[in-house]
Amino acid sequence: MKVKLKRVKTDGREPVEIHTDFIRLDALLKFSMAAETGGDAKLMIQDGGVTVNGETCTQRGRKLRPGDVVDAGGRRLRVIRKAVYED
Repeated sequence: MKVKLKRVKTDGREPVEIHTDFIRLDALLKFSMAAETGGDAKLMIQDGGVTVNGETCTQRGRKLRPGDVVDAGGRRLRVIRKAVYED
């Protein structure tokens, strides 16, 4: 799974580009560096320190799709779809 974090901020949300239809919550936290490791991401989620679209989420395998907003570790992340162009 390819995930790319852009450093450009838009409306207070950091966009995270995905090349797939969805990304799991724990993977998003790890790849966006909101959590240092997958274990840290798991603990953040289990402890109720993560919200998805404004609601606390304790499901680390929750599928996030473009448009979802995640608040974790003092950061606000927005999932966006990376455009793929074929020649």
